[in-house]
Amino acid sequence: MIPTIRIQDIADILIMTFLLYQLYSWFRGTRAIQVLLGLGVVTLIFFATRFLDLYMTSWVLQELGTVLIVLIIVVFQTEIRQALYRFSLLRHMLDSHQETQHSQFQDIAETLFRMAKNRTGALIVFQGNESLSDLLTNGVVINSEISPQMLESIFYDGAPFHDGAALINNGRIEKAACHLPLSVSPDVPQYLGTRHRAALGLSERSDAVIITISEERGEVSLMSSGTIRRIDTPSELIKALDDLLRSETESPRITLRHRLFSNLLPKVSLLLGVCVFWVLITTRQGQITTVTAPVRLHAVPDSLVLLRTMPEDVTVQIKAMSSLTPPPSKLDLTAEIDASKITVGTTTIRVNHTDISAPSGMRITSVSPASVRISAEQKLRRSVPIKVALKGRLPAGTSSLHITSEPGSVEIEGPASQVSQVVSVATENIDAARIERGKDYLMHLQAPDKQVSILRDAPVTIRLSPRSKRNR
Repeated sequence: MIPTIRIQDIADILIMTFLLYQLYSWFRGTRAIQVLLGLGVVTLIFFATRFLDLYMTSWVLQELGTVLIVLIIVVFQTEIRQALYRFSLLRHMLDSHQETQHSQFQDIAETLFRMAKNRTGALIVFQGNESLSDLLTNGVVINSEISPQMLESIFYDGAPFHDGAALINNGRIEKAACHLPLSVSPDVPQYLGTRHRAALGLSERSDAVIITISEERGEVSLMSSGTIRRIDTPSELIKALDDLLRSETESPRITLRHRLFSNLLPKVSLLLGVCVFWVLITTRQGQITTVTAPVRLHAVPDSLVLLRTMPEDVTVQIKAMSSLTPPPSKLDLTAEIDASKITVGTTTIRVNHTDISAPSGMRITSVSPASVRISAEQKLRRSVPIKVALKGRLPAGTSSLHITSEPGSVEIEGPASQVSQVVSVATENIDAARIERGKDYLMHLQAPDKQVSILRDAPVTIRLSPRSKRNR
């Protein structure tokens, strides 16, 4: 049965759809999107197996889910870091304002096309609003002004920086010989070399604009947002750079209608998927389950001894909020009661809902009984002698000997009314006829009462010893 839809549920669906679409937009064209789609299929299979009561398959998928999450974080840490950076609402205030030197686009464009005419390969990165520190490796800091001579010397065939990329940031050549991440998209044409794949790989993971010059074909290409575009004239390149690298305040305003209805197919698909997912996780919403929870006391004063708790279990009614909650047979609830304020005698303590930790997606509705009675008594510790428990009689000729124990006494602890009545603590029964002189026997002690504790874990030593003259 589909639960009643509230305003909060509609907001929940819309927020989740928005977040998933942002993930899709950020990871589109990268290998991470394929993994996300695979995880979505595995998630649907998991819910289907739980709905059909396929316990083994659902258990295996549930256990694999934890491992897959760890693997995804390790393998796609760069993409995840970039996505979190894009999601940050404060990054525009914290980052320094990047002013692109538009006046230099003319010199850059003319220099690049002159290099393309001479078949000089080049790879130039224009940094956008997003940091590239995690994506560019092995760069050499130059921090020089942009000039035709500098660009031509960097990419001159045989120069040390020829095979790397030059990074332009804040109107200056910041680094050279940078290595870029290669694109793994299967749609990249086969005739494109490593330089173009590196440019596409960076454009898929950031908002940078990358320009490449092919040595073989003498072509100038521009990469942005995972797409490649051939540039035929310097004026076309100037216009493209001006459109892509203009500041956000100068960017054209996108209407609300365009935001809502652009890329309609993935948006509708994600909305339907979220709706199906919401129905799956809310099919058990409102179901009431009754569970028995044992009462456990903590923070008991050291000066007191607990005698009994009435009752020892409470009945808990919990309400399931979704189908993700565990079945009643797997619920392990415990009522953790704070007993720090109990006194000698009987103390009544109320059982609060906060004393019971319900699983995620479940809410406690009632606890019965609402209180428990705890009986306690003053704790007493004293030393009592050890009594050797003999079974039968000692062998003939041992009249001058007697049984002794080492140690001869032991400390006990427990309720004062019971400890005060204990005269001695007995050992386990030992067959007197088998005791030999000169041998030691290790025997455990027996507690005189279940409420009384013996403060010794090790066994005592039993032996036949001569009687002292005082005892003859």
